Amino acid sequence: MTKPLSNDLRSRLVAAAAGGMSCRAAADRFGVAASTAIKLVRRWRDAGTLAPRPQGGDRRSGRIEAHAEEILALIASQVDITLTEIADHLEREHGERFAPSTIWRLLDRHDQTFKKNRARQRAGAGGRGERKAGLARHAA
Repeated sequence: MTKPLSNDLRSRLVAAAAGGMSCRAAADRFGVAASTAIKLVRRWRDAGTLAPRPQGGDRRSGRIEAHAEEILALIASQVDITLTEIADHLEREHGERFAPSTIWRLLDRHDQTFKKNRARQRAGAGGRGERKAGLARHAA
């Protein structure tokens, strides 16, 4: 994302537009895009401010963070609960729908990880490992 225009340039652009110059003409005069000038003048008229709005950051996780304690309590009570089951619970109890990936990101932010243990390891490939004594081939 690019840096916002300086406050000095913003104030001069709005002053030119308020002084009778069109937004497009002011944009040409100060070397900015016409859409930038139009949006800046509209923001000044509507909100009365020239300050740039905050850039970047997470603006959407607050919705699921409101349910974080409940989700963490669900995991504590039922260790093998799936992300889909958590999503179903939230929709049933609160009427809010979340994708499993959203729930995963919440768990990741709260340092909840799933570590495989010995009981959950995958089966080995066939033909490897020790053979049964009865199946061993003997040289003829």
